[in-house]
Amino acid sequence: MTPGDADRRARDLGVLALALLALIWGYNWVVMKVGLDYVRPLPFAALRTSLSVLPLGLLLIVLRRPLRPPPVGWTMVVGLLQTTGFVGLLMWALESGGAGKTSVLTYTMPFWLLLLAWALLGERLRGAQWLAVALALCGLVLVLEPWALQSASAGALAVAAGACWAASAVAVKRLQARREVDVLSLTTWQMLFGSLPLLLAAVLTWGDGPRWTSGFVLALVYNVSLGNALAWFLWLFALRRLSAGAAGIATLATPVVGVAAASLQLGERPSAGEAAGMALIIGALTLLTVRGLLAGRADAGAAAAPGE
Repeated sequence: MTPGDADRRARDLGVLALALLALIWGYNWVVMKVGLDYVRPLPFAALRTSLSVLPLGLLLIVLRRPLRPPPVGWTMVVGLLQTTGFVGLLMWALESGGAGKTSVLTYTMPFWLLLLAWALLGERLRGAQWLAVALALCGLVLVLEPWALQSASAGALAVAAGACWAASAVAVKRLQARREVDVLSLTTWQMLFGSLPLLLAAVLTWGDGPRWTSGFVLALVYNVSLGNALAWFLWLFALRRLSAGAAGIATLATPVVGVAAASLQLGERPSAGEAAGMALIIGALTLLTVRGLLAGRADAGAAAAPGE
């Protein structure tokens, strides 16, 4: 096999991993919505994240990654944002919000990340990025329907979950600027630290506890084994074989799968305004993804040019 054939095979495997990842994460919005029929949001979030620490820890051992936690202070900040805030808020939003709508609103994360990186990291925004942010904000207004308070409250929780996710990415950037950390180790330890507040909140809001039906057990197993452990492995696998711009395709495809699955299985039918808003947000995600792909190709071309 020539080096060129090996590179093409690696890219093909990376694309296949991303396609599987989009299906797993996209369909998980339906799985979580079904699981909430049997348990309150915070206990479900606590069970999902705390049990996921076990397979991630085993993955660390199998891949011989460092077991020592990254800098504890920064790791706790990431855990509070990425696990406690993100997972807790999205499960709360799903309790009263539709699976498809919640998935689209949560995946506004890239736009909050652009704005936070601009404000806190000094990263410049280009014309296409400003256009994407503007489209996303217009879409948010249509999907949230602020004139309908019940709809807006559930949607606001989903948007807040996306903002927590974006803030956690900024915290990771700050951490990586100070020292090199193993991504899988950081993922495992932040999930452990972030699960602790969720466990405390779950105890305080446990109520009657989950109904351990087959439907709930399957939803929990899906989240722990596929939605977290396997999905994170696929994400890391793809990142090692594809550019960051290409990897962004998974971010684009996930809410699309979520909306389609919610429509087919749960019978969710968005209003005309919500559908238009979702289309604007997904269009803005597409714009960012295409820009990332073109930027990656331009960087690769510049690196390959002789005499530069």
